[in-house]
Amino acid sequence: MYRHKAHPWHGIHPGEQVPHEVTAFIEIVPTDTVKYEVDKVSGYLSIDRPQKYSNIVPALYGFIPKSYSGTQVAGLTNEALKRQDIHGDGDPLDICVLAEKDVSHGDIIVRARPIGGLRLLDHNQADDKIIAVLRDDMIYDRFEDIHELPEKILNRLIHYFTTYKDLPTDKHPRMILEGIYDRDVAYDVILRSMADYQTEVAHTIQ
Repeated sequence: MYRHKAHPWHGIHPGEQVPHEVTAFIEIVPTDTVKYEVDKVSGYLSIDRPQKYSNIVPALYGFIPKSYSGTQVAGLTNEALKRQDIHGDGDPLDICVLAEKDVSHGDIIVRARPIGGLRLLDHNQADDKIIAVLRDDMIYDRFEDIHELPEKILNRLIHYFTTYKDLPTDKHPRMILEGIYDRDVAYDVILRSMADYQTEVAHTIQ
């Protein structure tokens, strides 16, 4: 029995069927007008920034526990883009979970099936977004691969993640989409992120 709340990043198991099914910790939902982010030290949700502009997250958004965008995740991006200068962004692996029903708040865990991902660069740092569907969802559970999604839904995801960090004064976009990958590549990214966590993060946890 738990006596204390588990740390969302370090204390929650990512699931028994990884990478085919994962446990995701959800930080923000489409109705949020503030961007929340887990404080890495305490594990509590903190306000990252108010949503000053019209960007609204299109689905449940959070990360996979015990994951990390480090050397192995960056290596896959370098390999795909035939580069050598990209590094991991040093954060847990982001995940966006499509669901039919409205979820009123974050700070929850959900079980989700990865179906693909977006290969994004943030100032030459790998910032992958795994796209998943809520397990047993009435609408989205039928999708097995990202390329089966309706075009408008995929475009909505792409638009959000390529613009949500931009400011009106920016002359160039911060987030660059370098590709859309299928379920099997998403599995590889997840497993690499978990390996990065074990080699680059786990030993630092007290």
